[in-house]
Amino acid sequence: MTATKAIAARRALVGAAAALLAVSVSAATTTAEAADDHPVTRAKLDEYAKSGGPGTTVAAGSATDSWFLSKGTGVTGADKPIQPNEHFRAASQTKTFVAAVVMQLVDEGKVNLDDPIETYLPGLVQAKNYDGNKITVRQLLQHTSGIPSPALTTLPNLDGTYSPTTLVRNALSQKPLFAPGTGWGYSNTGFILASMVIEKVTGQTAGEAITNRLIRPLGLTGTRFPSPGDKSIGAPAVHGYHRVLIWVDDSNLIEPSFYSGAGALISTLDDLMTFDQALADGKVVSAARLADMRKIYAGKSIYNGYGLGLIHLKLSCGGDAWGHAGDLFGYSSLTMATDDGRHASVITNTYLNSLPATNREDVVDAALCETAK
Repeated sequence: MTATKAIAARRALVGAAAALLAVSVSAATTTAEAADDHPVTRAKLDEYAKSGGPGTTVAAGSATDSWFLSKGTGVTGADKPIQPNEHFRAASQTKTFVAAVVMQLVDEGKVNLDDPIETYLPGLVQAKNYDGNKITVRQLLQHTSGIPSPALTTLPNLDGTYSPTTLVRNALSQKPLFAPGTGWGYSNTGFILASMVIEKVTGQTAGEAITNRLIRPLGLTGTRFPSPGDKSIGAPAVHGYHRVLIWVDDSNLIEPSFYSGAGALISTLDDLMTFDQALADGKVVSAARLADMRKIYAGKSIYNGYGLGLIHLKLSCGGDAWGHAGDLFGYSSLTMATDDGRHASVITNTYLNSLPATNREDVVDAALCETAK
């Protein structure tokens, strides 16, 4: 996996103060490096790539360092290593963007994490075995609501798109994973509902709010939240594949509205690192809200714990990293950032439905540990 660039100029997000709080993180350009420059990362990348798609790339950087390593190709039939500025489906990395917008609304006094979802979406989460008065916004963002994900068999609209309400109703037609707050179970529905809260409170769709509050202020020029019906990745693209004897291109086949605020975002390795670093640096939400995002679920979840739209990773060289993974047909990715300014992101262009012995977190861990502070 190859990719990276040091964090670009960005500014704070809220109100008229945004222009006054502009912050420049770095102007460095991502550069490809020889295998012996980061030998541990190269070894982990090569091992992970054996289970990945046609191409795999990891990018990493800090205020003083920026580099990437690649293996294979982003397009079958060509020798075209995946580059840090190429677009791919970020999938569940979208969840961190949605959580960040919700936290901004908490900062603005417009949302309370411990309010029941019924407060914002009255009547929507009312069904057999479900009561929106007993499920909080916090639980939606931490996968502790007990609501399962919508089934892949959910019927679309006549034009092939999906409405958030239809997806939620499908989820509510299923048996709960557990009573609210009593367990942990990964669910896209929580973030679809969180996106609906954003729309109700701001009057903007989740995509518009993410664009206006995060993408534009942070200068994420390779990132967009596609509209329903827009299946295109956009050039330059990392082509995503699944294997049926040969590699089959899935790049422009996914209907984004099925994933909504749980996974619709299209981005790049560079932009995802920029965003995660800005979040870690306190340029996206207040210190109190970032602390809320990093309060991990006490029981078993994933990696070293799950907060509110954030995954915790303890580094083998000491310290902590925070970010999110993303999995969708054609792509598996992971981005992490540390409080001391290091960041790394990895992508392979296929969906991995089983965990290899050397996984993406091993690659990102190595990249962060081999990046100068």
